[in-house]
Amino acid sequence: MVCADIMAATGVTQPSAIWAQRNNLVFLTLNVTDAKSPEIKVEANRLFFKATSCGKVYETDVELYGEINPETSKQEVTDRNVQLVLMRKEPGPYWPRLLKAAGKVHWLKVDFGKWKDEDDSDDEGGDQNREMDLEQMMSQMGGLGGAGAGDGSKPNMDDLSSDSDDESGGEEKMPELEE
Repeated sequence: MVCADIMAATGVTQPSAIWAQRNNLVFLTLNVTDAKSPEIKVEANRLFFKATSCGKVYETDVELYGEINPETSKQEVTDRNVQLVLMRKEPGPYWPRLLKAAGKVHWLKVDFGKWKDEDDSDDEGGDQNREMDLEQMMSQMGGLGGAGAGDGSKPNMDDLSSDSDDESGGEEKMPELEE
């Protein structure tokens, strides 16, 4: 039986989840509203969650990519979801994925609201500094003139010709309106 068949047969639903990470922790949000009697077990490399919501039983049991510290990890159950902050056992490079098993799972997505790239600094105003760097880079490039326009010059339209130009280089005159 496939996992979906097992869940359908037992009446258990896999909760949808979003995740993000830093070099020392992992954010995991399980989207279960009004979770009743949540059972959450955090182990060194495993997470188990089970709760009832609106008559449905939600359950997940996953093996994590790396090790976490269960004693310092935190959890918060709200009316909207269950939020976990899983402290990594050893700070280090980002995990390539949340789960040990490779492959895409339909119920797990990236939390772009909390995601921060590994090379981003944790200092305050990081976004403002990046915006200023982008503005500085654009000014050095000379605006939107394209390649070769870095000298600050604006495009010159004089060398464009059209079929309506007369041979002397001027434009044809429009005829006067008749009354």
